[in-house]
Amino acid sequence: MSIAFSQASSARIQAAAADGEARDARLYDLTIYAQWVLAEADGREELVAFIEERFTPEFRIAFEAWEEGDRAERGPMMMDEYVPSGTLEAEELSARADAKFDEALVNNQRGDNYSLLTVLFALVLFLTAMSQRDLSRRIRLALLSLAVFVGVGGLAILLTFPIKI
Repeated sequence: MSIAFSQASSARIQAAAADGEARDARLYDLTIYAQWVLAEADGREELVAFIEERFTPEFRIAFEAWEEGDRAERGPMMMDEYVPSGTLEAEELSARADAKFDEALVNNQRGDNYSLLTVLFALVLFLTAMSQRDLSRRIRLALLSLAVFVGVGGLAILLTFPIKI
């Protein structure tokens, strides 16, 4: 359980780092695109070409798709083709973190189940010991019967647990 929680935490940290990388790339692309818009609005073709040379590969793909689509979208960043670096990695790591967290929760529940069984079998031992005391025969028999009932129930539950994880 603790290993899975640690792995989930590690993947979550890596996902946050990748998401930060994607956010930085998006900010860079947005800044360059804003300068491109201003240069194009002013009709400064040399500056437009200079700026286009500085597009990131991911932005260039979206930009070309945007221009081929007659600039119908509000900008290249709105295109499905625009996927800044780190975005896919962040999604994969986040999914991995979610899976490891779910695995840790299952392992935690499994540990809780075994702890409950330990308490149940301790109750069997207690009831068995109490049935040996100097009590009336009917009470001793009732305690021993209850111990057997709880013990059989505990064994039945134990048989439903996985043998190998």
